[in-house]
Amino acid sequence: MHKKNKELANIFERMADILEFLGDNPYRINTYRRVANVISEMGEDVEEAFYSGKLQKISGIGASSLLKIEEFLKTGKIKKFEDLRKKVPEDLLDLMEVPGIGPKTLRIAYDKLGVRSKEDFIKVLKDGRLARLKGFGEKKVKNILRGLEIWEKSKERIFIIEAYSIAEDIVEYMKDLDVIRDISIAGSLRRMKETIGDIDILVSAEKGNWYKIHDHFVKYPEVHDVLLKGETKSSIILNNGRQVDLRTVEPYQWGSALQYFTGSKEHNVHLRDIAKNMGYKISEYGIFKADTEERVGGATEDEIYSTLGMQTPPPEIREDWGEIELAMEHKIPELVSIEDIKGDFHMHTNWSDGLNTLEEMVEECIRLGYQYMVVGDHSQSSRVANGLDPERYREQWKVIDKLRERYEKEGFYILKGCEVDILPDGSLDLPKDILEEFDFVVASIHSRFSEDNTYRILKAMENPYVNLIGHPTGKAYGQREGYPLDMDRVIEMAKETGTALEINTFRADISPEYIRKCVEKGVMMAVVTDAHAVTHLKYIKVGVGLARRGFAVPQYILNTYDIEGVRDFVKRKRYALK
Repeated sequence: MHKKNKELANIFERMADILEFLGDNPYRINTYRRVANVISEMGEDVEEAFYSGKLQKISGIGASSLLKIEEFLKTGKIKKFEDLRKKVPEDLLDLMEVPGIGPKTLRIAYDKLGVRSKEDFIKVLKDGRLARLKGFGEKKVKNILRGLEIWEKSKERIFIIEAYSIAEDIVEYMKDLDVIRDISIAGSLRRMKETIGDIDILVSAEKGNWYKIHDHFVKYPEVHDVLLKGETKSSIILNNGRQVDLRTVEPYQWGSALQYFTGSKEHNVHLRDIAKNMGYKISEYGIFKADTEERVGGATEDEIYSTLGMQTPPPEIREDWGEIELAMEHKIPELVSIEDIKGDFHMHTNWSDGLNTLEEMVEECIRLGYQYMVVGDHSQSSRVANGLDPERYREQWKVIDKLRERYEKEGFYILKGCEVDILPDGSLDLPKDILEEFDFVVASIHSRFSEDNTYRILKAMENPYVNLIGHPTGKAYGQREGYPLDMDRVIEMAKETGTALEINTFRADISPEYIRKCVEKGVMMAVVTDAHAVTHLKYIKVGVGLARRGFAVPQYILNTYDIEGVRDFVKRKRYALK
């Protein structure tokens, strides 16, 4: 994200937080949040967009907000924000990010118990004073404490979407140097783990160019502090507090260094034990004969593994989960790849809570090389997400029909879809007569996250019009761990009914363990972005990485099927369950 976009988005978001704490007009609060959303998701610099007149044409940014944006661009500050921030302790506002702590809770603690800091708030939670206030109680306080624990843990590590975005930007920045031979993300991010510690980047180049590479790295525009600048390794802290490490190796060491710094530790220890038993030694510098120290490979990762008579395991599964044994037998299957993906089944437009128009989402999907997309705006129960009732869906379909006339001639297909709410009794938020008119239906739970929701999902899958269960476990990193669920039973029912399960990129839901179980049971899955803006669609790459961690093969990933295959998938379930 551009620096000024980030600063402005943070200011508008913080103003909304303060106004919410103060009990201000909900309309103004929501307006500020929408402006923050639009600016943070813009693909271009907000200053350029403002002075070119493009920003003024974006829906959701009114005259008052534009004046504030202009003030910031000219002075670097917004007076309204400076005045507001004096009214509430900054420490308390940070707590509004915690699951279960809303502005009303903080305001009550502020007024009734004199809470002025995070430490004050934790104290009244633990000593029982908050629990004794009307409307609280021990159960609510216990949930808040759990939310605090989840929030604190989320601050310690980087969620994969954020880490991938940071790493991608730095890799592009480093590619400006023509002396770099190879460059790759390494570490747990290359393995596509759900959360990352520090971001690792590996570069190969001739030794004479290493100083130039490290000098360029520490001058990255988002650098807040340089922890280390060396000849082989440099470490920086970014403005957002995240650490990035860069290492340089010579080209002949590239493969062995990449293998070593990708990990995992468990995978590498197991691999080195095998090498030792075969008379070899492996390090980041290469693979050597143990008795003579003769270097026999290391320019590529394949040289390391093939010397030991193994397949090269894809980075995503290098966790000592059985991949080494499969590699020894040359039985690792061909995992799904980004090149296999032909479409996305779950995205939102500005008809509900998305930021972009239908046409803008279509254009980006075409740019990504897709053959089709499913429009999946929320249904009516999701009021906070501006969910659509049947009448508004039919209005949307008229727009889709016009777009189809244009784009189907070019071989791109827009499927009429929805993300329908699964209600507490397992029924759906839309009547049968409109469900059967959709081309594709995603059904999701958006309420009662503390309850066991197994029954709701099983019931929804029995509906012949439900094709995909959205974010099945309800997990949302940094917000909640997911609701109680018998996932094994859900997988069984998915198989019985011909329903797919969603691998949701922005929630990292479902886990590699359950993806692997789906593959073993022959259950279809779909990798989705759940995009709420054009800029989110590119993260399908992360979703594919998550799928690969679960040993997902193209056969069980619906996105790898062409438009006729998708239509056939929908028809088979409708025919079987009607």
